[in-house]
Amino acid sequence: MITSYTLDFCDLDVYEDYVVSRIYEGVTTTPEMLKVFLKLMDLHYKNKPFIYISHRVHSFSINPAIHAESSKIPNLLGIAVVSTDVMQKEQIKMERFFFKKDFELFHTIEEALVWKEEILSKHKD
Repeated sequence: MITSYTLDFCDLDVYEDYVVSRIYEGVTTTPEMLKVFLKLMDLHYKNKPFIYISHRVHSFSINPAIHAESSKIPNLLGIAVVSTDVMQKEQIKMERFFFKKDFELFHTIEEALVWKEEILSKHKD
């Protein structure tokens, strides 16, 4: 791990080519939160491809506009959602509609990391 951040709405763990977030219980994501996230991602991944892993250990609400905006981040290659909650399968279907890149659901971080390697290897020069 490179570093960690404790923000008002989530914890972020930053690694070489991916970031893991844990959004706090009861949060509703907003475009303002995305702006904070983008500043940190630009600091660590400027012009470098990366994957976002959402480790959904808490219940929170997602504003779909977040995914439409995050699709515009050129070096964000995909989103992996890690959750064992069966309701996430339906949630992901809706979220995929807004995020126009690779977007998958996994039961473990380890599965998400294998997928991350596959996605990053597809985009190597």
